[in-house]
Amino acid sequence: MRKNSCHLIIIQLKIIILALFFSLSVECRLISKVFDDLSLDSSNNSDVFYNGGEKWAILIAGSSGYENYRHQADVCHAYQLMKKGGLKDENIIVFMYDDIAFNVDNPHQGVIINRPVGRNVYTNVPKDYTGKNLTTKNLFAAILGDKKAIKGGSGKVLDSGPNDHIFIYYSDHGSAGMLGMPQNEPAIYAKDFIEVLKKKHASNTYKSMVIYIEACESGSIFDGVLPNNLSIFATTASNPNESSYATYCGGDPGIPSEYNNTCLGDLYSISWMEDSERKDPRNETLRQQFAMVKNRTSEMSHVIEYGDVHLSSNYLSLYIALESRKPNQTYSMTNQSEPITPLYVVEQREADLIYFKEMVRRAPEGSKQKIEAQKRLDEVTSHRKHVDQTVQAIANQLFGESRGPSYLTKNRPAGTPLVDDWDCFKAMVSTYEEHCGSLQSYGKKYARAFANFCNAGIYIDRMAQVSAQVCAK
Repeated sequence: MRKNSCHLIIIQLKIIILALFFSLSVECRLISKVFDDLSLDSSNNSDVFYNGGEKWAILIAGSSGYENYRHQADVCHAYQLMKKGGLKDENIIVFMYDDIAFNVDNPHQGVIINRPVGRNVYTNVPKDYTGKNLTTKNLFAAILGDKKAIKGGSGKVLDSGPNDHIFIYYSDHGSAGMLGMPQNEPAIYAKDFIEVLKKKHASNTYKSMVIYIEACESGSIFDGVLPNNLSIFATTASNPNESSYATYCGGDPGIPSEYNNTCLGDLYSISWMEDSERKDPRNETLRQQFAMVKNRTSEMSHVIEYGDVHLSSNYLSLYIALESRKPNQTYSMTNQSEPITPLYVVEQREADLIYFKEMVRRAPEGSKQKIEAQKRLDEVTSHRKHVDQTVQAIANQLFGESRGPSYLTKNRPAGTPLVDDWDCFKAMVSTYEEHCGSLQSYGKKYARAFANFCNAGIYIDRMAQVSAQVCAK
């Protein structure tokens, strides 16, 4: 009897062991499948994530004038990168003023370069929205795919679908809460831009979006404002409180002398583009590129990431290249050499002075050109002095001479929006310009001050009263 009982126990133990082995085997297969699926999801070559979606790109240079050569050079370079990667022209939308290639100051007519002795990046660039058609309204309409709202230009919009992937790149001057646009065109305010992105997401017309922003204080466009649930990954050339930097500037060894009056590129921009050219975008993730760009710019500005950072595990080819090449085929965006290390860089708001000072230096002594160049330089420096003095005087009037200066530069904690009331912020800017004149690119460095006025509870009528008093002198 005892013998039979022992035999029965042994049989039961064998059954339990076999059951455990089978259970573990199934579990391992399930875990393996989960990891395989995750790997597919993070790869742009997978049918799971890519799902046949198209790629789209919007490229924006927000400035005009030869002194801002670099912004259009950046955007033209980005176009060549997208085109070389296989994107169709109908899926690449270019916003740029288009007054550089054939500018009288351009030593090589019809040519734009983005690095010393670089190739012509202006070749075949689409003229979608140029001159007076380069507007904030057209940009927002293009992002939303709203053809009816477009005024002028090619009419191209992001006619994207739910499985598509969008890349947006902007290069220009910026300031706290704002991105510049050419001439007298209203700026792009962070709050308005984010609202457009929210509408785009609500329309279910993309699967993922990546945004690269080259501008001073560009972190303020997203900090505390961009939600992390819009399937948008964004990086900026600087944090919310600092300048971004121009590079490949006149006077730097290696820059051809005919370009001594300008800067050919911007540090953040040439960093991500030169990296994209040297790497196989099927094997480099957004996160890896972010780390590289951050390292290359670290001595000057702090590159920051915002939004859905999980998207940074996606490969670059999900946004800037097609996956039609064979697995073992060598990928080369260009034959460009390794990046040049500039000896110095220039703050965005100071870069235009290179142009005005060099034009004075070049003009023959006693010539009409010399007189005109000196006049333009004097106007630029006089405007800067005017803005510095008037904004500081307004702050002193509002808060007193002891406290006033602190309101010009006061920063809010990271993760906090620049301003609580964006309508107040807009009104502060327009009120100043109504009474004291245009801020222009340089003057917008005081945008933070106007935001601080709002956050301190200053009303618009009080701002108008003080601005009129200060600028009437």
